[in-house]
Amino acid sequence: MNHIFSMTPATDYDTIQAAIRYLSETGPDVADLPRFARALGLTERQLTELFRRWCGLSPKSFAQAVALDHAKSLLRNQESVLATTYQVGLSSTSRLHDLFVTYEAMPPGVFRAGGAGLDMIWGAAPSPFGLAVVTATDYGMSGLGFADESTTVSQAFEDLANRWPNARFIRDDARVAPMVAQAFDPAHWSPDRPVRVVLIGTDFEVQVWETLLKIPVGRAATYQNVASHIGRPTAARAVGAAVGKNPISFVVPCHRVVGTSGALTGYHWGLPRKRAILGWEAGVISAAH
Repeated sequence: MNHIFSMTPATDYDTIQAAIRYLSETGPDVADLPRFARALGLTERQLTELFRRWCGLSPKSFAQAVALDHAKSLLRNQESVLATTYQVGLSSTSRLHDLFVTYEAMPPGVFRAGGAGLDMIWGAAPSPFGLAVVTATDYGMSGLGFADESTTVSQAFEDLANRWPNARFIRDDARVAPMVAQAFDPAHWSPDRPVRVVLIGTDFEVQVWETLLKIPVGRAATYQNVASHIGRPTAARAVGAAVGKNPISFVVPCHRVVGTSGALTGYHWGLPRKRAILGWEAGVISAAH
């Protein structure tokens, strides 16, 4: 796998995030990259090199990767994708560009009890999308969110911890760091050492999150697609609410769900970050091919 996808400092993402906002507002075809680069204190070449180091794409290619027309083209193939059998970990070829994930759903009683009796660790570590804040049990990762200039580490942790108000949490950044590295560095993606996650929610929410895990990188689904797949075709709005409550961002890929038109709809951790993740994944695909 190309070395450009090794873990990068959070400071890279701060600049990338500003660039994503600019490219999202102006579009790849009319963006004045030299002028924008100067506003960031960079040359156009430095900005391009930053993007290539971060995701393997030029700024223009990145913007095109998450443009509306791209999302629409992904959706044209989505029905057959969601109709296929769950493929996690079955083939290093079909899952080469994605996470190898194994999961278990905690008993409903644990959810109803607000995590009573659960001991969890939490911590923060750098990711390609800013500081990743993680909660975990002995069974695996139970939550993943992000901190940045608008969300502190403590606020991101509280967002995750509030889902299990009766659990006991201890901060341990050293134990969290390898989990973050495994989740975000493609060099660590392996069917022999899958990312282990724990899903804690209502039966309906878990069913939606399980479906999200079936959306491969480079593909997109609509809320209606997901609703139809779980046998609840009229429940697109409820599916949207469940997607919004996904506790394990990125690993459970709620960022691959878009509006019916292909528009990149809201994301709990910010639409610029959703665009960043989709563009970064496009870079992973490009490097692997």
